[in-house]
Amino acid sequence: MQKLNFSTYSFRFKSNENKISIFDCIRKKFVILQPEEWVRQHCVQFLIHEKNYPKSLINVEKELIVNNLKKRYDIVVFNTDGSIHLIVECKAPNIAIKQSTFDQIARYNLVLNASYLMVTNGLNHYYCQMDFKKECYNFLRDIPSYAT
Repeated sequence: MQKLNFSTYSFRFKSNENKISIFDCIRKKFVILQPEEWVRQHCVQFLIHEKNYPKSLINVEKELIVNNLKKRYDIVVFNTDGSIHLIVECKAPNIAIKQSTFDQIARYNLVLNASYLMVTNGLNHYYCQMDFKKECYNFLRDIPSYAT
């Protein structure tokens, strides 16, 4: 798999029927290793090891309903009160981050009401903080680390 713009992390892999799987420490299972999954797993490790978010507050690949359509978010980080702190949208490294990607995560946030948004293709990372009063997001240099 391609080298990404994240720190180096150690992962568990297994091969079955000529398919390689990577262990997801949040879902606690092996998942087929696709380019987007490679980015997702790096991002999970980034949140745990660089930003100190507890695994217990991270959720991966769950369904949500947006405008009566079933969608799946990549990563959500919760606050201890159950509200959503951060949504992460992951794309494969060969997918350019465009306005449509920000539109996608903004639509998800209409339902989830996260304070922060992150969009990444593993090579480029974008961070935003929501301004609910002005109904917009402001770009940041980074997302905040977990505060106990």
